[in-house]
Amino acid sequence: MCEEQTVSLVDVVEEDEELEEEASAVLAGSDSDHCSYPQGYVKRQALYACNTCTPKGGEAAGVCLACSYKCHEGHDLFELYTKRNFRCDCGNRKFTELQCKLNPDKDELNSLNKYSHNFFGVYCTCSRPYPDPDDQVEDEMIQCVVCEDWLHGRHLGCVVPDGVELQEMICESCMNKNDFLWTYADHLAVQGAAVQVKEETGESNVDVPDKQQMDDVIEPSSKRSREEAEPSCRLKGLQGSGQNRLRSGAVFWPSAWRSELCSCNTCQEHLSEANMSFLLDETDTVLAYEKRGKKNEQKQPGHDPLMLALDNLDRVQQLEIIHGYNDMKTELKDFLQRFAAEGKVVTPDDIRQFFEQQQSRKRRRVDGGPYYCT
Repeated sequence: MCEEQTVSLVDVVEEDEELEEEASAVLAGSDSDHCSYPQGYVKRQALYACNTCTPKGGEAAGVCLACSYKCHEGHDLFELYTKRNFRCDCGNRKFTELQCKLNPDKDELNSLNKYSHNFFGVYCTCSRPYPDPDDQVEDEMIQCVVCEDWLHGRHLGCVVPDGVELQEMICESCMNKNDFLWTYADHLAVQGAAVQVKEETGESNVDVPDKQQMDDVIEPSSKRSREEAEPSCRLKGLQGSGQNRLRSGAVFWPSAWRSELCSCNTCQEHLSEANMSFLLDETDTVLAYEKRGKKNEQKQPGHDPLMLALDNLDRVQQLEIIHGYNDMKTELKDFLQRFAAEGKVVTPDDIRQFFEQQQSRKRRRVDGGPYYCT
């Protein structure tokens, strides 16, 4: 066997960790058998939009994971990743020719749901589909934690930092709609090309709102009388520090930045008025959602039966298993790409059928050595 073709078990595991995390982020905590409607506005869940039932030009609607399987099988679905505070719409007034098979007794509308152009299959400031058949540029899509739209890295107006999977991003539009976030960005955001500070002279090449303007944003006039009762407002302290950032482009934040936000009564009220109270909730993050999903999936924490079995094999047997695994992984990728190209949702039955085919092929190739795993 050629040395260049040899890979270690560590290489195999590390290569698949990213795919495993993405799958956990989408499906963790989501029930594939029961409609989530009875749970009310779910804190965070996997969502889909049905282009067959609610096409562009009509009313936007979203359905839960279970309904995407049971009620919309074979339909043209848009995968929306995860959204916060959403109640399943399947079968309500927006679906004129479909009744939910899992929970038909629903209100006509879910008035607190929030919708965007994502529900019609387009994303980013460029309003293009994903994947985009007309875009040959390889680029990652990153979700804004405020509006929850997905944006191309090249359309963020800033340099995408390393380690982005452990950070959160707020797009430029949401930053400008909530000006107080720029004050936090001066001190809490990931530093990058967008930051321009002149510490030597105390000057800045950007227009920064004066203190009175910032007070208007953080404290409405009816609440300014509370200033003396709340002298420890962290945001006010940051406003007077003098460090300024270019007010342009998206902003990236480190994993623990939410814990640094001021939670005084005035700031809590302001966030509530802006429908952004979730920023004070560290369990709202997608990273926290992923961790909950992984915890649920770990039936025996710390004991992976596959890895324990591999440890007991010699190197030749390990390499045979690795090559068989890599072949299966390639075939699985091709299998899933066919569903993506046709806009279909992969169901548990589809996955079961795939592995049954793999099992059948394995039996036919017993004499082939490298493909046979006991």
